[in-house]
Amino acid sequence: MKIWQKENESKQGMPAILEKFTIGRDNEFDLLLAEHDVIGSLAHTKMLAHIGLLTEEELKQVESGLYNILEDIQNGNFHIEEGVEDIHSQVEFTLTKQIGESGKKIHSGRSRNDQVLLDIKLFLRSEVKDIAGQVKTLFDRFIVLSEENKDKLLPGYTHFQMAMPSSFGLWFGAYAESLAEDMDMLATAYRFCNKNPLGSGAGYGSSFPLDREMTTKLLGFETLHYNVIDAQMSRGKTEKWVAVAIAAVAATMSKFAYDVCLYMSANYGFISFPDNLTTGSSIMPHKKNPDVFELIRGKCNRIQSLPNELTLLTNNLPSGYHRDMQLTKEIIFPGLSDLKACLEACTYMLGYIHLKDNILGDKKYSDIFSVERVNEYVLQGMPFREAYKKVGEEIASGAFTPPSKLNHTHAGSMGNLCNDKIKEQMDKAMQDIQG
Repeated sequence: MKIWQKENESKQGMPAILEKFTIGRDNEFDLLLAEHDVIGSLAHTKMLAHIGLLTEEELKQVESGLYNILEDIQNGNFHIEEGVEDIHSQVEFTLTKQIGESGKKIHSGRSRNDQVLLDIKLFLRSEVKDIAGQVKTLFDRFIVLSEENKDKLLPGYTHFQMAMPSSFGLWFGAYAESLAEDMDMLATAYRFCNKNPLGSGAGYGSSFPLDREMTTKLLGFETLHYNVIDAQMSRGKTEKWVAVAIAAVAATMSKFAYDVCLYMSANYGFISFPDNLTTGSSIMPHKKNPDVFELIRGKCNRIQSLPNELTLLTNNLPSGYHRDMQLTKEIIFPGLSDLKACLEACTYMLGYIHLKDNILGDKKYSDIFSVERVNEYVLQGMPFREAYKKVGEEIASGAFTPPSKLNHTHAGSMGNLCNDKIKEQMDKAMQDIQG
């Protein structure tokens, strides 16, 4: 029997084919919410006792039972039984089986609508915090590589054509700053997850004198979703904010993965990795394939589709709860898992990256220094357009020789990476998440 079924409905029940369809993959994804569901119930029942809907003795029984369930969840000994609709039902059924009638009281003042909202907020808040930690670890690795290799030159490209001198320090530092910007997006998503929907019920509040400020404090939320209808409207919107944030991280990682695949190729040969971190070919014995970065690129490109998927799922719905919202879990939960795996793999791989020395010493890169020569002439007093024309003629006639040294001093250039300023940006964004 479902927790929403009445006595006269229990015999007939929903046909199995429709029950399977309506439950979908909820049992699979709901297990990820199990710990958060119990934590939310602990806060809710403490509040129920505070307003007189549970006696102190009942509260002790409920808390004891919930902590037992929480321990089972943390030890991997908890599952959703066949025929049980969702995690909320399973927790309540298990609790009632353990402690009796008191377990039936924990749903007072709640709907499954605000219960799943709460679980998702708590889950996503935790996930964003974990991802932020992984992003910071990858960021730190980029910064170290940038500082260590700030004088090691690398050709820069536009339109896939050789353009101007760059450096590995500049390249790694660019991705560090991009991650710092992405962390701002994660901080925004975290703030949106950090609002308490509990007490909104089915979207219209309750005639019980619920103490929503109390549960907000108990659950460590920054603030409430004050308006109960807005709290319900945050379903899907919360997931979308998180999807936008992780898509930003994924975009940075996808671009970096593309660079790595390009720079590893034989025609570039700027970087390499140990043989055991690449794959081979079944028929070509010379191959060293960048499969890890190709998969990072592919997975991160898929993650960038998540905000659009959530938009298409939710944008034509009026206010109030609709069963469509169940499907948000199928969209956002695998994306979170994939991004964490990509962050872990990328950080690991960068611990073993090898950078080629003296790349720009090859004569084929001579023309890449043309802008340096133009700037030299301009600094000597020649108008820019005349200097540009003069260097163009030198290149065409074969008379051009590259400068012997570079002198880039402005903020953010090869000679002045400003990594300290980039670290300040990252630290500020991380503080917004860590509190």
